[in-house]
Amino acid sequence: MPSGFARVAAASLRVHLGDVEANEREILAAMERMQARGAALLVLPEMCLTGYTLGDLFSQELVQRRALDALGRLAARSGAMAVVVGLPVNQRGRLFNCAAILQGGRVRGLVPKTYLPNGNEFYETRWFVPSSQAEPFWELNGERVPMGANLLFDTGDFAFAVEICEDLWTPTPPSSRYAVEGAEIIVNPSASNALAGKHAYRRSLLAQQSGRLLAAYAYACAGFGESTSDLVFCGYTGVFENGRALSEGERFLLEGGEAVADVDVGRLRYHRQRNGSFHQMPREGMRTVALDAPPQAALPLLRPLDPLPFVPSGPDAGERLDEVWRIQDTGLVSRLSAIGCRSLVVGVSGGLDSTLSLLVAVRAFDRLGLARSGIHALTMPGLGTGARTHRNAARLMEALGVSAREVPIGPAVRQHFEDIGQDENVHDVTYENAQARERTQILMDYANKVGGIVLGTGDMSELALGFCTYNGDHMSMYNPNGSVPKTLVKRLVARLSEAFGPEVEAICRDIIDTPISPELLPADKGEMTQRTEDILGDYALNDFFLYHLLDSGASAQKLETLAGQAFEGMYEPALIARQLRRFLKRFFTQQFKRNCAPDGPKVGSISLSPRGDLRMPSDMDGRMWLD
Repeated sequence: MPSGFARVAAASLRVHLGDVEANEREILAAMERMQARGAALLVLPEMCLTGYTLGDLFSQELVQRRALDALGRLAARSGAMAVVVGLPVNQRGRLFNCAAILQGGRVRGLVPKTYLPNGNEFYETRWFVPSSQAEPFWELNGERVPMGANLLFDTGDFAFAVEICEDLWTPTPPSSRYAVEGAEIIVNPSASNALAGKHAYRRSLLAQQSGRLLAAYAYACAGFGESTSDLVFCGYTGVFENGRALSEGERFLLEGGEAVADVDVGRLRYHRQRNGSFHQMPREGMRTVALDAPPQAALPLLRPLDPLPFVPSGPDAGERLDEVWRIQDTGLVSRLSAIGCRSLVVGVSGGLDSTLSLLVAVRAFDRLGLARSGIHALTMPGLGTGARTHRNAARLMEALGVSAREVPIGPAVRQHFEDIGQDENVHDVTYENAQARERTQILMDYANKVGGIVLGTGDMSELALGFCTYNGDHMSMYNPNGSVPKTLVKRLVARLSEAFGPEVEAICRDIIDTPISPELLPADKGEMTQRTEDILGDYALNDFFLYHLLDSGASAQKLETLAGQAFEGMYEPALIARQLRRFLKRFFTQQFKRNCAPDGPKVGSISLSPRGDLRMPSDMDGRMWLD
């Protein structure tokens, strides 16, 4: 496993109410299972050594002594994995609802519950006192064990802290302070009863708290075997990271469920560094308990890895796609309104990017109540234009009812070749870029002619790789696609075209099925001879690298590992390595194009705008990443 990951586990157990030795056996079995799976941290439910619903029997000396004896035996069996176990602890006549942290054969710390519920079905103040009453150390077998709600446990690879059940549900959860003090992982041993509708609220609470704290959150709830006199406990387990569930265990199991996931600690640290408000809370100070180095789990990573991280999936995918194009067309509506513009010019090639820009433009004009004839769509066939894209461009412009114009660029480009002494038979970068710049000149001048602006079409993937002609298709007055990656463009075109009727939808389906190409090299009998992915590699891989590079600051090693797992069976490891090197080389040498990119709306969490999301020097040396 690459550095920066921690395998975290949450397990529910079958409860043997009042039978400490039987609960000890359940805990030990769970410890052994998770040790075998390479977990670095395991959280078990609240009061799992005795059972949470023991009531007045918590005050019995027999219960407390048996729990402490069992804790000592469990500690002796603990290894490099840190284990969080719940039990009652008596300190000078004050009884605490505690979580004990075990590692390396010892009890390393005790965290008492901070907020005690005392209403409806819960009566904890009848038996326990809050953490504020705890003394800083607890004597156990001649050893001073740190005790309190201000403990931060640091393994060297990650730091974690503990809050207990009700602590999470309060207006100011202790975990908020723990995260600011450096805890990347919060664990919560809980005994939260099941109620109709409560589970959805609890999941939302866990997701929100992990997102708010830019942290991982591991939760383990009491389950089968607790008293059902008035309550039922479902045994829910979950591991969340920065707002999303990585792993969740099944509820209502007789033997208890479990959730295990690999937390990307490096990603959490990266996000915290980049979040300007995260470190503005006042620091109150924590006591750090140094733990042993955690075990290193083997690959594969236990976490969901989407090969298309930019593309919405799941039941709300359609809604999220709609939100993206609505951001695009609202941005364009705002720009047109701000400058009092009633016409725009867009180059339509019959490819994906220009199709999306044209659809967005039509939506914006419709919203503004402007005639679609104010959209001047120009198709400019050149030396490499294929028959299929040429036909689709013409059909799309006609079907949408915009002002269509065809301006062949061949004669002008050949004249330019003659002017600069370029051999037309030499199909080099000059040959290609001259066509792109000729098209841009036409668009700019035509915009002046009709009193409009040029709408850009280039997408974020092309900008990341520098696959655009400087002062050519790279330039416009406004670009709605500037933060839309290529893998998302396809889905957006498919989704947005549905709103324009079956004719437009059919044309867009054929555009989606057409291979991606700049069409700058001569066609062969009307068929394109140039395919972008033959030059750059598959966009799916490039977008995957882009997402994880900017989302978590991933190293080349981490990018290769993640891609190898996400695309297993689709791409050979050698191909991934080659394409990664090509991606990194292009990314770090093309910032000069991004530093003067036109305005455009940010639609997702990743953007390359030099005015906001990505500020780096144009003369960047990327050798460290390549090495």
